[in-house]
Amino acid sequence: MKEAVVLVVDPVGLHARPATVAVNAASKFKCEVKVAFKGRSVNMKSIMGVMSLGIPTQSEITITCDGDDEDHALATIVDVLRTQNVIQ
Repeated sequence: MKEAVVLVVDPVGLHARPATVAVNAASKFKCEVKVAFKGRSVNMKSIMGVMSLGIPTQSEITITCDGDDEDHALATIVDVLRTQNVIQ
């Protein structure tokens, strides 16, 4: 299992547009991908799950990947969120 702890810096938080991009990126991998915030963890391949966390700006989130392609999945998802200027 691989994980990354990142800070959400988008002034609106993890809102619909970047969340959709992240979900699409996560869905391309076979491994299990989760995002955790304030003790709740959801499947990052589910837009409803990600949006249900209501992640505001300046929040620390943990992204975990567990499975065959976990290294590539984690690197890709973090890169996608950085490209969208959502995380630091």
